[in-house]
Amino acid sequence: MKCLVVLAHPLENSLCRYLSDETVDHLSSKGYEVTVKDLYQDEFDPVLSESERQSYYENRFDVRRLNSEISQLRETESLVLIFPTWWFGFPAILKGWFDRVWAPGHAYNHASDLGAITPCLDNLKEVKVITTLGSPWWVDVFVLWKPVNRILKIALLGACTKGCKLKMLSFYKSEDASKSRVDGFVRKIRAQF
Repeated sequence: MKCLVVLAHPLENSLCRYLSDETVDHLSSKGYEVTVKDLYQDEFDPVLSESERQSYYENRFDVRRLNSEISQLRETESLVLIFPTWWFGFPAILKGWFDRVWAPGHAYNHASDLGAITPCLDNLKEVKVITTLGSPWWVDVFVLWKPVNRILKIALLGACTKGCKLKMLSFYKSEDASKSRVDGFVRKIRAQF
């Protein structure tokens, strides 16, 4: 299975990078054909350009600066997103990747009457998410109702894929991460991914 791992953390020595390395090793050992896209290392520009935005409702989306990224997404069967949850949302660079790469005519199609969009990412069979949060689990679950999970499941995958499975693992209170807690989380990744 063609697997794209998208990492979105600016620090080389981050917990997200460590979890990414462990996940890539695990998925490779299971036979996945893994490609890693490190948004910060690649200096991905998250800013939707004027021409890209203007082309959102035209016959063809302006892919001049995104052709390889869009092609990569269209070939991916298993997508793994690894990122910190900041302010109960995506890092700006990952949000920009969604804004620019999950583009009309490629990830979805607009309806002619501007009604509901229709999915184009038929290739995408599964999305696996690993995220770190500074907060305890109960704030994410009971206070904010898991906003990142809802956006991924309903807004992105619900609109752009058909029957795509979502599995999300959250490492809470990450700023107080002991080695034993991290090791336990890596075991959870290996068991569930």
